[in-house]
Amino acid sequence: MISVTDNFDLNAAGMRGVTICNTPGVNAFAVAEHTLTLMLAVGRKIVALDAEMRKNKWPRELLTQMLGKTLGVFGMGAIGARVAALGKAIGMNVLGWSATGDPARIRAAGATPATKEEILSRADVISLNVRLTPETRGFIGRKELAQMKPTAILINTGRGALVEKDALIAALSERRIMGAGLDVFHQEPLAPDDPILALPDVILSPHNAGQTAEVIRDGLLRAVENVEHFLQGKPRDVVVAPVR
Repeated sequence: MISVTDNFDLNAAGMRGVTICNTPGVNAFAVAEHTLTLMLAVGRKIVALDAEMRKNKWPRELLTQMLGKTLGVFGMGAIGARVAALGKAIGMNVLGWSATGDPARIRAAGATPATKEEILSRADVISLNVRLTPETRGFIGRKELAQMKPTAILINTGRGALVEKDALIAALSERRIMGAGLDVFHQEPLAPDDPILALPDVILSPHNAGQTAEVIRDGLLRAVENVEHFLQGKPRDVVVAPVR
């Protein structure tokens, strides 16, 4: 029993009588905070300015203020809902999209329901918080990137495969969007010659948005509780149940 199920053949597990559970939501606050950090770091050009100052330069240029900007959140689960709340807390207008198509869930998170196309065309910052499924693989591709504002920022703390890699590299290289904050990638760790490493206005972190002491503590406690419930014949947080 572990919290990440991406690497399991879930159908085979169910057919073989294996119950797979996870620990949903335990990393929601940590990942949402990381999303906000990436958003601000890209908009404020923190990494680039820090590097210039360490070369004894004094760079002065326009930065991006988030107050009054529009945040588009794809995926309104525990992480997406928290991202929406943090966006509102710093004065952003928040649009939300849910794979379940449940507008009440989106409104409960303090966001305004919107279509995928509306978010792509209106958002100044787009945050990807959807699950990786066959339907969401390549969720953001050339078509979607072309719909975004040239001043838009893309933040991905979901899964690398949600975005078409070549399309993103082209959009950033040609400055068709302003920048990106990425915590997840198609290949992890990144290869030394990965072209994403050479792009300006991109902030990278090594898939560690949820790596906090609190998340580890809460995840372990939740896993132990899940084992206890399973042994009592009352499994919870079930991703796959045995096929009867």
